[in-house]
Amino acid sequence: MKELAEILLTPEQIAARVQELGAEITADYQGKELMVIGILKGALPFMADLIRQIKIPLKYDLMAVSSYGASTRTSGAVQILKDIEMELEGRHVLVVEDIIDTGLTLKYLLNNLKARHPSSLKVCTLLDKPSRREVEIRPEYNGFAIPDRFVVGYGLDYAERFRELPMIGVLKPEVYEGK
Repeated sequence: MKELAEILLTPEQIAARVQELGAEITADYQGKELMVIGILKGALPFMADLIRQIKIPLKYDLMAVSSYGASTRTSGAVQILKDIEMELEGRHVLVVEDIIDTGLTLKYLLNNLKARHPSSLKVCTLLDKPSRREVEIRPEYNGFAIPDRFVVGYGLDYAERFRELPMIGVLKPEVYEGK
């Protein structure tokens, strides 16, 4: 694909890691019912694949939050565009995120969810950019740590494009810089 500078993660690498994460989560939540909350839109492909790899009873719901718009950087101002419909009190909650960058959006979201009194609250992310972190956030389950590059594919987008790609690729700067 001409807009990609390189392929960072192949579909096979992603599938193998998702299977490993599913096994870890299954082991950690054995004997408990899990409530999975996927963060729209980016985490949807990852969450769909992940829940098929988790071999314990679970329920799931979806939230939509926004802090990017059509930008490549978070604005820091977080909006909940769609809230979950299920009660969290007393439940074991796993938030599934596509990517953790500055951590600002996730920190806001976790504080919001903690106020709903879950029994436990953990995070599973497909991608983590620790070099960009502005707040202390450490996901309990992490697919891949990646360098500070603008990535798309497997749910991640730029201006709503590239989500359908089966791999994670680095977007060429000229695509988002308008050159």
